[in-house]
Amino acid sequence: MLFALSEPLRLNMVRMLAEQGETDSIDLGPELPRSTLTHHTSLLRESGVVFVRAEGRKCMIRLREDDLEARFPGLLGTVLTGYESPDDDRGEAGA
Repeated sequence: MLFALSEPLRLNMVRMLAEQGETDSIDLGPELPRSTLTHHTSLLRESGVVFVRAEGRKCMIRLREDDLEARFPGLLGTVLTGYESPDDDRGEAGA
């Protein structure tokens, strides 16, 4: 799990899932090539961080919050709390 969350792109994807709930995989990285998006979502799925289901042509992804909390209490929340996304205000770091 920690390896899956060690990559900033995947960590940002998990953060988006935590905020938005179940999401179409395309919405997690609309600017990314499909092969790159598939690679990262597959790694998150294989590591047990997300659950993936097909819905027609969509690939719906949701965070396995309950499972992760049961197995690693507090870890996901701690990782997400400590993560500063690229969209966050960088001016606060120097304050």
